[in-house]
Amino acid sequence: MMTRAAAPAADRVALADGRRAITCTELGPLVDAEQAWLRSSGGSRFALLADNGCGWVLADLALHRSALLNVPLPGYFTIGQLHHVISDAGIDTLLTDQPERATQLATDFVPAGISAQTGLHLFRRRTGTTAQPVPPATIKITYTSGSTAAPKGVCLSAQSLDAVAASLAAATADFGLTRHLCLLPLATLLENIGGVHAALRSNASCIVPSLQTTGISYGHLDPRKLLAAITDHEPSSLILVPELLRVLVMAAQQGWQPPASLRFIAVGGASVAPELLASAEQCGLPVYEGYGLSECGSVVCVNTASANRRGSVGRPLPHVRVRLDGQQQIMVSGPLMSGYLGDAERPDAATGELATGDLGEIDADGFVHVRGRLKNLIITSLGRNISPEWVERELQMEASIGMAVVFGEAKPYLSALICAAGAADRAQIDAAVARANARLPDYAQLRRWAVVTTPFTLANGLLTANGRPRRAQILEQHGRVLESLYPKATETEAAF
Repeated sequence: MMTRAAAPAADRVALADGRRAITCTELGPLVDAEQAWLRSSGGSRFALLADNGCGWVLADLALHRSALLNVPLPGYFTIGQLHHVISDAGIDTLLTDQPERATQLATDFVPAGISAQTGLHLFRRRTGTTAQPVPPATIKITYTSGSTAAPKGVCLSAQSLDAVAASLAAATADFGLTRHLCLLPLATLLENIGGVHAALRSNASCIVPSLQTTGISYGHLDPRKLLAAITDHEPSSLILVPELLRVLVMAAQQGWQPPASLRFIAVGGASVAPELLASAEQCGLPVYEGYGLSECGSVVCVNTASANRRGSVGRPLPHVRVRLDGQQQIMVSGPLMSGYLGDAERPDAATGELATGDLGEIDADGFVHVRGRLKNLIITSLGRNISPEWVERELQMEASIGMAVVFGEAKPYLSALICAAGAADRAQIDAAVARANARLPDYAQLRRWAVVTTPFTLANGLLTANGRPRRAQILEQHGRVLESLYPKATETEAAF
């Protein structure tokens, strides 16, 4: 549950979105009033579909405190995915700032009021829903798109979410954070827990401007708006995915000055190239890499002011334990998810452990290093086991390469589809690949590659929300190009 700060200044801003500012004194009573209103609605399973703003946060905090089931709906989901979530979770009540979309989600949603606290419209289902049971104590279901079309519901308890928020607040206390700027959609669990719940526990002001204001609309990024928002709000902390960090680094290299107030930039969600982290440091950006999963309530590890090792994702937070199994897979135990909705699969009942599917190492000082995904492991026709993320990270260190996706399962060598960064031409990309290859052993080097002109994005379904490539979809769309990079049966080619 949300905890109130110990005697904060009454007039300090706890929550603001550019249109409204809520002080510490006002926040508690507003959440209480919203909690009472939501309970009076008669709903039991709520979906929250709204832009970033004070309204989203107030509704989220009220649902959390009331132990009412909250299912945040990501705005980047397709209508088909949203229909799936509404049906899968048995949603009976919708909170939204987009009332015109209500009947698109379920034809029997009818208006049932507008919150005086949040301004969000409330819709109730006219007919009953077939609601599959959720694990005991579940208060939030976060849907992760992963690499398949049908999103999966991760069931989380207040205990799990509060443990993460408390650990993050404690781990970042040395930074003296006073002002967090939420840039990622609040439906993203990492921003929801790390950017809102942890920030409020740290007595930091939580700034939640609309996504249009920050330039991070779904499927499109406006770097000028992003940089202006950071400059104007002067935050002490941010949470970024690697692509947003790349934008900040490129801007800083071209003369943009990050605000002096910035003390902690957490970056995660996907692999971060060491060169990008080094460039960020050179530009004066205080970047700290972390690691987590929705199944673990978001953050598992993070680098901090007192424990920071470049190339690692940090040490585990106090509420979890991390070890490696015989395959070098990262195993996490602690207050984790209760399970997937409608699926018997959950952390092992005997050990309380979650098999993350991530390959890693733990060094002598306890820092965790993530090496790739177990399921993505490429086994070439020569019997070499290669993590594509390792090769992709090396390629994406190069300024000319915006994104690279590596393939080679059952093939004699690795190939890649490459998206250029900016106006880089083929010659620049070829030179970049040569430099990356020089840093890789022979068996992990690219032999052939193709430059694709249409970037991989969330909007075209080729990236997940946190920037990871949807490999199956990319393979399906570009299969002919990839096949052309390999010799025909009648041809021979050196594979070493």
